[in-house]
Amino acid sequence: MVMDKYYFYRNPLFKVYATVQNGLVKMNTEGLVSPIFNSMVKDLMQMFDGTKPSVVEADRLIYSTWMPPIPSKPFDRLVSSQMGNMRGKYIPEQLTISITEDCPNKCLHCALPDTKNRAKLEPNIVRSIIDQAQEVGTTLIIFDGGEPLLYAGLEELISHVDQERAIPGLFTSGVGLTVEKAQSLKEAGLYMLSVSLDSAHEEGHDLMRGRSGVFRDAMSAIRNGVEAGLFVNIYVVISPRNIHELDDFYQLAREAGVHEISFFEIVPTGRWLDHTNEVLSVEDRKKFDDFVSYASMSAGPRIFPIPQVVGKMGCFAGRKWLHITPEGNVWPCSCLPLSYGNIHNDNLKTIWKKITEDPTFTGGKCLMRNSEFRRIRLGLNEQEEQN
Repeated sequence: MVMDKYYFYRNPLFKVYATVQNGLVKMNTEGLVSPIFNSMVKDLMQMFDGTKPSVVEADRLIYSTWMPPIPSKPFDRLVSSQMGNMRGKYIPEQLTISITEDCPNKCLHCALPDTKNRAKLEPNIVRSIIDQAQEVGTTLIIFDGGEPLLYAGLEELISHVDQERAIPGLFTSGVGLTVEKAQSLKEAGLYMLSVSLDSAHEEGHDLMRGRSGVFRDAMSAIRNGVEAGLFVNIYVVISPRNIHELDDFYQLAREAGVHEISFFEIVPTGRWLDHTNEVLSVEDRKKFDDFVSYASMSAGPRIFPIPQVVGKMGCFAGRKWLHITPEGNVWPCSCLPLSYGNIHNDNLKTIWKKITEDPTFTGGKCLMRNSEFRRIRLGLNEQEEQN
């Protein structure tokens, strides 16, 4: 039996809560001042209303693998940051930490620059980053790479996250995620496991990842993560190369028993920096929108359509997201190689203040798709981009 109400926010005069009816979320408000405050939370409520959650449990709602469970203290912190956003006070709700540059793959679209330094962040530095992030209000801390499963002591970093304030996640290609490793990560406190797939078929995925066998690694990791009791997400970067596989991705996710499948639109950055013309066309986006409309109501995992979310809420860079490279450089997001400081020399709060004071970040469209921004801020020009 599920709870009658899952409270998103409540005080003595005003409450926002969800019920789950026929597998879909229904948002409601109650309280003496509801007529006054309903308009303030209308847009946020519409994002949830009528959509499918990832997991419905007896005592909590897992709306998305990217969000803390409802109810929980980290979710209360997330709601607080959303309230702050309405007043122009921005919090880095999501932090991705590339703890190591090491990776057995050679992904064609990897956002990590080819420094070839085999850099990594030392454990004491990562622990300090986690502490600082939680102090400024971060509620989702994702360990990234390279391939984070190659980092010795990963479990100790995961367990350092204070789950009274934030949830820990892992972003991986799946290499090395054995049954034993998945269980070890779960015991360390890992909440969300996100495994990347670039094609629903072995040949296509291995081609994009630059190594044979990585598709089998990914599928094994997905199965092991589900078996260990982790909340598992499949992460797909959609491009003109795989836009025709949307139904195949969803069928694969359904058969694998994952909780969510997320779609992210390819960005011309990193090794894909000069592919400014190999992005989604208007027809591709229409195909994706049509797919989301019918698949979201189908039996299977929740769909997180990031391009649609960004279209409604604006780009998260410099507003809701921070990224730290293996060298310690702090970027507004993992796709935007513009450093505002280095964690070895500066504290995160100071760096975040510097980012939020930059008028560049308006929450509009992706800046890496803006030719003027690429030319002026990153020093790129058409000739360089085509080489």
